[in-house]
Amino acid sequence: MMLTVPGAGIIILFAWLSPSYALYFHIGETEKKCFIEEIPDETMVIGKYRTQLWDKQTGSFLPATPGLGMHVEIKDPDTKIILSRQYGSDGRFTFTSHTPGEHQICLLSNSTKMALFAGGKLRVHLDIQVGEHTNNYPEIAAKDKLTELQLRARQLLDQVEQIQKEQNYQRYREERFRMTSESTNQRVLWWSIAQTLILIVTGIWQMKHLKSFFEAKKLV
Repeated sequence: MMLTVPGAGIIILFAWLSPSYALYFHIGETEKKCFIEEIPDETMVIGKYRTQLWDKQTGSFLPATPGLGMHVEIKDPDTKIILSRQYGSDGRFTFTSHTPGEHQICLLSNSTKMALFAGGKLRVHLDIQVGEHTNNYPEIAAKDKLTELQLRARQLLDQVEQIQKEQNYQRYREERFRMTSESTNQRVLWWSIAQTLILIVTGIWQMKHLKSFFEAKKLV
């Protein structure tokens, strides 16, 4: 599931619905693109990207030159920077979430050659894998000398572990939502009580004021 926010350069991606996805987007010189992804805690995320530069002569996108680079910055739900690093035209970044919630993944083009972007545009292909999708099972099977059945069992165990993490994250979200709802309801209740008290005090004051007025006019 993917939601684009117009004008903000932000794409929201829900990892618990699609643990692995690939996309591409266009980016300009020194332009920043950010993605918000909901990730359970203690979950590994691997991102790979490659860039292509628009070529006017061929009318197509060609592999970007070495002078082109990308800066990757990742923030956790507490806006704490957990990764900030400079990469080349092609790169791979890895991080593990320690706090459940929305993680912000930002890519910034930082070409040192302004002529590269003159009248052109840059296309970035991004591939992000979350949870058990980050595992290279053929490599694991070769390293641990696993049979096909053992490898399949290992995959199922990893999937079950990831499902448990996602369920825990959903419970965490529900708990936060419940706490927010209870806090809002409590505030509404106290505000209603305050309004009632204000009306009562105002009514008593008006009655006393009218009584004083009539007594002054000797109408009572």
